Amino acid sequence: MAETNRPLAHFQANIWEEHFISSPLLHLETEQASKHQKLKEQVRELLLAGLDKPWEQLDLIDSIQRSGVAYHFEDEIENLLQRIHKNLDTCLEENDNLHFISLLFRLLRQSSLTVSCDVFNKFKDDSGKLKESLIEDVIGLLSLHEAACMRLHGEDILEQAFDFTTTYLKSIVEDTSSSSKLAAQASQALKYPVRKNIPRLEAKYYISVYPLLNNPVVLTFAKLDFNILQKLHQNELREIVRWWKDLDIPRRLPYARDRITELFFWAIGVYYEPCYALGRKILTKVFALTSFLDDMYDAYGTIEELELLTQAIQRWDRNAMDGLNNKCSKELYQILLDVYDEIGEDMAKLGKSYRLNYAVEMMKGQARTYLTEARWFSQNYTPTFEEYLKRGINTSACPLLTLSSLLGIGDDISRDAFEWILSTPKSLIASSLTGRLADDIMSHEFEKKRGHADTAVECYMKEYGATKQETVKELYKRIESAWKDMNEELLQPTEVPKAVLMRVLNFTRCNQVVYADADAYTFPDYLKDFVAALLVHQLPLD
Repeated sequence: MAETNRPLAHFQANIWEEHFISSPLLHLETEQASKHQKLKEQVRELLLAGLDKPWEQLDLIDSIQRSGVAYHFEDEIENLLQRIHKNLDTCLEENDNLHFISLLFRLLRQSSLTVSCDVFNKFKDDSGKLKESLIEDVIGLLSLHEAACMRLHGEDILEQAFDFTTTYLKSIVEDTSSSSKLAAQASQALKYPVRKNIPRLEAKYYISVYPLLNNPVVLTFAKLDFNILQKLHQNELREIVRWWKDLDIPRRLPYARDRITELFFWAIGVYYEPCYALGRKILTKVFALTSFLDDMYDAYGTIEELELLTQAIQRWDRNAMDGLNNKCSKELYQILLDVYDEIGEDMAKLGKSYRLNYAVEMMKGQARTYLTEARWFSQNYTPTFEEYLKRGINTSACPLLTLSSLLGIGDDISRDAFEWILSTPKSLIASSLTGRLADDIMSHEFEKKRGHADTAVECYMKEYGATKQETVKELYKRIESAWKDMNEELLQPTEVPKAVLMRVLNFTRCNQVVYADADAYTFPDYLKDFVAALLVHQLPLD
């Protein structure tokens, strides 16, 4: 019997091996917990002490948010920003400082409070351009760049500000005479601005430069809180890796990427707070299943096997396994049903069994989406660029994973949140496209070498006769446009709570980081330092 010709990708092996499964269970010491509580109250007092000093409060709020401890003070911060927003005109009249105006603008927009980009008109010259003298204010330019990342469609002053600050910050990075700290800050703002960075990574970075801002109470609290959360995450990962080992994936699904540590890192990117522990566990498992499925359709199955597997998934019945003609298909199908049974038990304990139906239907849809792409490849069909983008919303798996991220959230969300996801709102489309396009930009050459359906890069080049360089430039423009869509949607009142919107935003941030330099999920060496920063290396407390 002839051997089946398979599109194997020969993925890199697991780079973490036994690192986390062998780590001891970590406990929070009583003394550490007591110190943490005292510091938390001191930070709360700082927040409430300066109600008559809005500009100082803005810096404090920014420090608390960027160092990752704002989840302890959400009500206090919201009340302070609401108070500042009500007196916005007075605040603006009092201050012409570029840093403070930029910070005010960003913090208000981050909190979905309306503020016009006209606040920056005072920094224009007579010709309507930003004043060249602004380059002397480096701190102001860094803040302006961060503010410009909150821009919406049609905000010309912020487009100009983004280009202006990008040019200048690049010159700082390239100038060998720049101080190392300043060059690092400029590089960070260019590559991982606050709006687009994973919150935990932002916290780790920000705490490392925080001594420059001279608030020892917030600094000490942020370091201690980071280490406490890291212990929590390490314990969660330890259990997830054991679950993974029990599944015996390398033997049962040898074609698939072995990436459970990276998937948990991604889950932390979506939500890191202690209250989302169950959510992280469930999301990591669904991430894993989606990855198995993606690799089956993309890097293992024949079209005949994939047609049968898709039919079985639509039936969602263990008896359907008899119709599968491939060992790996049967193993994958069994794992899929077993894990969703586990999730069903978690939902029953929450009293939210209705959520499982949404999750199952989304996974069925994901299989259909992957099959369409497999058919394109088997038929040597190249879709139009717009047809590819429309399908790319689902091939990104963002709708499936965003919905799955809601499964483990308690009573904060209702059935309306799941229906909202199914309606494919603008923010979800934006999140999906940033992931799809960034992934394609970074992975298309690898995919092309091994034989793979056309990506956005090939579709655009073939349809428009564009060069690769022109195509990549256009795709990055599309990503920036998607970010503006995201910013607009998050400023609009919606029928879903903030907890849902933050999941969509954080998925988009994960896309920004994971696909910044490469497809870091497929090639995990690119993600190794980030994983270690969040899950291995503690912050020194002295």
